[in-house]
Amino acid sequence: MPSIDYVAPTSVNDAVAALAAASGNGRVLAGGTDLLVQMRTGQITPQTIIDIKRIAETREIAESDKAFVIGAAATGVEMSAHNGLKTTFPGIVEAMDLIGSQQIQGRASPGGNLCNASPAADCVPALIAAGATCTIAGPNGTRDIPVEDVVTGPGQTCLSQDEFVVSFTVPKPPPRTGDAYLRLIPRTEMDIAVVGAGVCLTLDDAGVCQAARVALGAVAPTQVLVADGAAALIGSTIDETALNTLAAAASAACNPIDDKRGTVDYRKKVAGVLATRAAQKALERAKA
Repeated sequence: MPSIDYVAPTSVNDAVAALAAASGNGRVLAGGTDLLVQMRTGQITPQTIIDIKRIAETREIAESDKAFVIGAAATGVEMSAHNGLKTTFPGIVEAMDLIGSQQIQGRASPGGNLCNASPAADCVPALIAAGATCTIAGPNGTRDIPVEDVVTGPGQTCLSQDEFVVSFTVPKPPPRTGDAYLRLIPRTEMDIAVVGAGVCLTLDDAGVCQAARVALGAVAPTQVLVADGAAALIGSTIDETALNTLAAAASAACNPIDDKRGTVDYRKKVAGVLATRAAQKALERAKA
C-alpha cells in the first residue's frame, strides 16, 4: 500500500486547505467506520486523510431557541447522550443508534453516514424527515443546503473535491410534533436496511395534521422525499384512509433494485408498511 498522509486540522479553513492540497486525492475522516473499511478492502486509496474530529464545529451539539446544530463528526453515542436532542427528535437519535455495534457507535457520525452516500444510510431519512439542512465548507466559504440534496447517487454527492460537511441544522418544531424512523433488516441487528422510513409530523390542538415530511431509504439510488405521502397526512387525523394513501404513495415513490436482501416488489410493499408504521409512531409522540 502506498504511503498516506494524515492531517488533523483544528479549523474549518485548515481542513479546506488540506483538501485543496490533496488535489482530489483526499478523504475526510469524520468517524471512519466506512472509510477505513473501504481502504482495507482496496476500494479506495487516498493520498491524504483529513481527520476533522479536532475541529470544534464538527464535534459540538448545540441547542438554541430555534434549532439544534449537530456537528458532522459528533458520534452516535454523543447524540444519544444529548437529552434535548433525544427528547425533541427521538427519530433522529434512534436512526443513529441503529448504525453498527456499541463500539461503532463510539465512532460513527452523521456526516460520515451522509457522505458515504449509501442509499441505505440510516440517519439520512430521519434527518430529511425533520427538515434538516447541512453546512458545507469549501474554498469559497460555506453554503447551506437541504440534506436531501446532498446525495446524487450511490457513492456520489454534490460536494466538490475540496468541500466537506461541517454540521447539520435541525429547526426546532412547533408543539405537538413527533418523529420516527423504522427500518427492516434481514437479521435482528447490525445489518443494512432493506427499506428505511422516516416521518415527522405536527398536529394542531384538534389532532389534525398540519405539517408532515416522509422520507425513504434503500428504495432508490438516493434517499427519497415522498411529497405525496406527506400530502396524504396533512389535513387528516392520521386515520386509516390517510395511512392507506400514505402506504400507496410510499410504494409508488420507490425505484429499487433486486438484490440478495429483497426484490423490487418486496421493497415496494415494505416501504408502504414501514411508512405507515413510522407515521403511527410519530403520531403517538406528537400526542404525548
